[in-house]
Amino acid sequence: MRILQLDVDEIRYELIKPEAELYDEAKKRSSSVKDAVALLVSAEDGDDESVAKRAMADTAAFMERMGRKNLVIFPFAHLSSELSRPKEAMEVIDMLYKDAGSRGIVVEKAPFGWNKSLGLSVKGHPLAEQGRTYRKGDEGKNTPKKPKVKPQQIDLSIVRKSDFAGLPETDHRVIGERLDLFSLQEVSPGMVYWHRKGHMLYRTLLEFLRDKLGDAGYEETSTPALANIALWHVSGHIDHYKDNMFMMDSDGESMGMKPMNCPSTMLIYKARKWSYRDLPWRASTFDHIYRNELSGALSGLFRVREVTMDDAHIFIREDQLQEEMHALLGLVKDIYSVFGFEGEAGLSTMPDDHMGDEALWEKAEAALKGALEKNGIKYKINPKEGAFYGPKIDFHATDSIGRKWQLTTIQLDYQLPNRFGLSYTGEDGKQHTPVVIHRAILGSLERFMGILLEHYNGKLPTWLSPVQAIVVTISEPANKYALNVVQRLRERGMRAEADISDKTLQYKIRDAQLQKIPYIVVVGKKEEEANTITIRARSGKQKMGVMVDDFVNDVEVEILERKQGQFIDGQEG
Repeated sequence: MRILQLDVDEIRYELIKPEAELYDEAKKRSSSVKDAVALLVSAEDGDDESVAKRAMADTAAFMERMGRKNLVIFPFAHLSSELSRPKEAMEVIDMLYKDAGSRGIVVEKAPFGWNKSLGLSVKGHPLAEQGRTYRKGDEGKNTPKKPKVKPQQIDLSIVRKSDFAGLPETDHRVIGERLDLFSLQEVSPGMVYWHRKGHMLYRTLLEFLRDKLGDAGYEETSTPALANIALWHVSGHIDHYKDNMFMMDSDGESMGMKPMNCPSTMLIYKARKWSYRDLPWRASTFDHIYRNELSGALSGLFRVREVTMDDAHIFIREDQLQEEMHALLGLVKDIYSVFGFEGEAGLSTMPDDHMGDEALWEKAEAALKGALEKNGIKYKINPKEGAFYGPKIDFHATDSIGRKWQLTTIQLDYQLPNRFGLSYTGEDGKQHTPVVIHRAILGSLERFMGILLEHYNGKLPTWLSPVQAIVVTISEPANKYALNVVQRLRERGMRAEADISDKTLQYKIRDAQLQKIPYIVVVGKKEEEANTITIRARSGKQKMGVMVDDFVNDVEVEILERKQGQFIDGQEG
């Protein structure tokens, strides 16, 4: 049995139609349950009552830690490729349902065998989503199932990409495919293949963040992706996060791919001696991290296994906390404003599954409350939703179609510095333990890029657009002039291309519009003779007789200031 435990604000589903000969009778067509644990279940060959009881015991413990009373069991075949037959699957899921009821859990079971629409709003704490695998005879432990050895069935002579057919036009996967930004390949599930234009977007976002962090006094670091599991024992991840890690053996050593950057950054700090004068030390990193997400939970850029976080760890003296939090909250506001986002804050407090002294937790929670209140930021309390090593502040941003996304996480940590034995020499000459602020402002860059593609419906601001201008010719005699214009635009730093094909002007313009390029520069005999260009904005507005330098000067300001509007009309259409 494979399950995905989700601590949700809300789970919604609606029955569409039966999809199998064997299905449950439906007492109601739709349902919505709030503040619940959603249990997505794939019943597999060999599952029996003992497996169901172990799974429900684990779920009940998870619900108790999260403080949840409601449970929704949702049959979800996409978590496994080793599914049991429908009759046996229905029986096992019924066993889960009955066992939950016997424990006094308020439980609802979504009907088996139906095609259903599903909506989930998952709470934002690190333990909110946990995958589990159970097999007969595992003695109650979450022992990973040994995969069956199968013949290689991937034909590399054929490029196999994810099929996005049937998704809405506004879905980031459809937009990404049409703009040739990225693909998702069968050989690397949950990992992104960035195409030229997509990689340009990725790099531009990274450069933007590096500029902001450089101005704010951060130093960029990088650490290995692989480490002996001794590191994860010290950090506590082996106890709290092992099921989400990629583990392997090498020359007799047990190794793990890093799911987070914090333990490795602690080692960098520990590699030298520190004085109170050296702090704060702000260490940023954009390394890939690796999380073993269940295959059925993968979703385009929104949930991947190879993740790039805009991660940072700030090592401070305790007396520097309020000043550092003030600067950090200002940085969050500044970065959000570039994308037109405003953040709603929440403060997540100590979970039941936590490490360390509760007095330190109370101290850390009070410090975060004080920082929010001193900066005039309204917030709500999210009880027991902190990270296992410290309380945290979360910010949710609302996109152009009203959806809320958790982006920023700021965690205050008194625990890991103690576990790693970190210290600095104080003004009194004695050794003191620093406090660490863990923070990510945009979170997963892959996920954020998916959000941006849907937020802008592919019409990225000029500064982010992989191609900022395309020069198209009216006729072949203007080809040389078009290439000259492209060269002049590139010399001024614009990402420009040319279309000097023999296609009609109407076709070239239509193609550029479909690629959502901000500026279409049209040149013909008349423009060449006058040494000018005609500009057609993505909004459809047009301006003729423009000098190349005038166009570049205005767009250069638009790019440098990262404006949302456009040259000509000043506003996206």
